Amino acid sequence: MASITPRPGHELAQVNIARLRFPLDSPELKDFVDALDPVNAVADRAAGFVWRLQSDSGNATDVPILGDSWLIVNMSVWRDTDALTAFMYQGRHRELLARRREWFERVEEAMTALWWVPAGQRPTVRDAEERLLHLREHGATERAFTLRTGFPAPAPAAD
Repeated sequence: MASITPRPGHELAQVNIARLRFPLDSPELKDFVDALDPVNAVADRAAGFVWRLQSDSGNATDVPILGDSWLIVNMSVWRDTDALTAFMYQGRHRELLARRREWFERVEEAMTALWWVPAGQRPTVRDAEERLLHLREHGATERAFTLRTGFPAPAPAAD
């Protein structure tokens, strides 16, 4: 996992989807659902955090993606990969990440994609779907990549 240096004027968008093993209101997912608000609160205060997708529920578990009601989506924007990974691999989020196999199915295809957006631009679910499908079809490119195979932000346009 290499650090990907940002350039002024760009922020890192990420989408992560997961296929539920059980309905969200099931006892099997209680620990996961109960942890959503506290983990999101930590993310909201994390160094380098910019924005996250949320519906009226305060999270995005009810936001449809790829036409599959068993998929849930997490989408956010960060200053850079260092900020994103610092959040992902520490504290409560790390604890939940360790338990993901209890709650989500193993899927062979790409379920996470990263891409650079102009600072201040907020990606849509449609953007996220397109990036995920691009990554699945073409592998990591400047258009959609992973933490393991990253690309720098686009160079500023020449005046």
